[in-house]
Amino acid sequence: MAHTKAKGSTKLGRESESKRLGVKLFDGETAKPGDILIRQRGTKYYPGVNVRRGGDDTLYAVQHGTVKFTKKKKENFNGSTRKVSVVNVLEKTS
Repeated sequence: MAHTKAKGSTKLGRESESKRLGVKLFDGETAKPGDILIRQRGTKYYPGVNVRRGGDDTLYAVQHGTVKFTKKKKENFNGSTRKVSVVNVLEKTS
């Protein structure tokens, strides 16, 4: 006869590593080409002037300039409209 009880599996070990999503450069900050502006899942923010979207929906700068957040109306597939946030990198005018 066994002297120890049967052991079940642990209830720990399911914590996934955080993905560090969110805004990395805020309104008014200076961006260089290649700088990551926002890490996101899906399109909470849309790319605007001098901003591109990566394969994982990350927004990054393609020009030197200042980060500027704006809102614009976007038409949904069913004809309704909604306001979306757009990220732009505006070139410095001197």
